[in-house]
Amino acid sequence: MNSFALTVKCPSTRGIVAAISAYLTEQGCNISDSSQYDDFETGNFFMRTTFISETGATHDSLTETFAAIANDFGMEYAFHDASQKMKVILMVSRFGHCLNDLLYRWRIGALPIDIVGVISNHMEYQKVVVNHDIPFHFIKVTKDNKPQAEAAQMTIVEESGAELIVLARYMQVLSDTMCQKMSGRIINIHHSFLPSFKGANPYKQAYERGVKLIGATAHYVTADLDEGPIIEQDTVRVTHSQSSEDYVSLGRDVEAAVLSRAIHAHIHHRVFINGNKTVVFPASPGSYASERMG
Repeated sequence: MNSFALTVKCPSTRGIVAAISAYLTEQGCNISDSSQYDDFETGNFFMRTTFISETGATHDSLTETFAAIANDFGMEYAFHDASQKMKVILMVSRFGHCLNDLLYRWRIGALPIDIVGVISNHMEYQKVVVNHDIPFHFIKVTKDNKPQAEAAQMTIVEESGAELIVLARYMQVLSDTMCQKMSGRIINIHHSFLPSFKGANPYKQAYERGVKLIGATAHYVTADLDEGPIIEQDTVRVTHSQSSEDYVSLGRDVEAAVLSRAIHAHIHHRVFINGNKTVVFPASPGSYASERMG
């Protein structure tokens, strides 16, 4: 039996859930989980439904036969085959904690993705990546060659068939053109001190100000630097007895965890962009393990 997820975004109105449920029943599908949200401020409706086809329905047949219902309600929709892992490109500079965490989660099956390449503007992690049998691409980025460097990056993305770019502490600002071309398909991680502690050594700045919470934010990348729709956040408490080095260590742990959770939500189609915000449906009770193992 084939497993799928259906994601829907449309103007809110009566009858959407009934129409979807009736359609899936007619197609011989058994719903295993469903989440929905009405945003009364924007008038948008969001829904994610997972189901099993008991009659051998395919991705193409479902997409085709659902079109009439989607047209009636003005839906943006997609069917996602649960057996297909999302192709992902990782980008990294000189901080490797997020890269190493993602590689580990990928290797043990906790993050069911297909890593089709790692792009870096430095050579530090070439051996680590190659040892995982993943293509490593070194693309030097300077002020003078940035357009050419981004063109080379996009060539790798397109030729590999990557559906998502993850900035695993990639320290170069992406151009507006690249952000727009990959809109909703680039995830970045940064410390939650922004915009309070911009520039160099944010953890040192936080230490000097005596903050009591440090954390991290994962968001979609837009042309507005670090202003994209937020997917996931978390914090950890710190005290006066801890050093700025402790802040860095704790911050790295939080960054890695937040980034992996954001990717997990995205690859399972639980995230919907809603203007400058996101709607993120939680993994249903009892379903995280099955999602985790693909």
